[in-house]
Amino acid sequence: MLPAEQTILNHRSVRKFKPTPIDPDTMQRILQCGTRASNTGNMQIYSIIVTQEPQNIAALSKLHFGQGASAPAFITVCVDVNRYHHWCRLRNCDQPYDNFLWLMSGTVDASLAAQNICVAAEELGLGFCYLGTVLYNTQSIAQLLDLPKGVVPVVTLCIGYPDEQPQQSERLPLDGIVHHEKYHDYSDQQINDIHRIREEFPFNQEMVRINKTDNLAQIFTQIRYPHKDNVAISQALLDFVEQAGMMNNSL
Repeated sequence: MLPAEQTILNHRSVRKFKPTPIDPDTMQRILQCGTRASNTGNMQIYSIIVTQEPQNIAALSKLHFGQGASAPAFITVCVDVNRYHHWCRLRNCDQPYDNFLWLMSGTVDASLAAQNICVAAEELGLGFCYLGTVLYNTQSIAQLLDLPKGVVPVVTLCIGYPDEQPQQSERLPLDGIVHHEKYHDYSDQQINDIHRIREEFPFNQEMVRINKTDNLAQIFTQIRYPHKDNVAISQALLDFVEQAGMMNNSL
């Protein structure tokens, strides 16, 4: 097994960290790996913000609902057309990247860079947790990080040296995710078979018991990500993206 393959397959989300700071050389190495990720047109429509000052970590953790409070660093990866547009202005060019296409392209670029950072971090003995809550408090996070127009946070990692060895989360089987040649829609039986590993996972069974739901799907649809919350968060995110100047879709 290749070293990187072993690192990826052994991944665990770490939420408790030792107070040991990440030395500058280690941080530089993982960030350099991030910048080597594939990206659209080699334009690198993203920026990476590293937060290590204790007071800033505390403020950022609060916006992530208390997550990552013990981490010595946060890494926030953002879509960034501000930097590219600045270059365009200096070169007497148009500034054509303030639209949905480049929001999507930048999100892909930022995600690829973040994943490179994650793999490099684990190779160097660090642990991390991806915080999806970056999309819940986008405007407040942008204000805290002084993000200018044209910059949208899309990925946040809390990162440091693990102070726990958590159980590895379950994943759906490969044959439930991979389609060959064309998409093949699922039968009821296939859906049941694919999700059996998730429904039989002890932690998930305990969550169903504690929350007194009929099944795991209800944990997601009624408690974790209910429709009313999805709609409200979607609207707030869309409002922020428009304020950030990333929805100019007129010709």
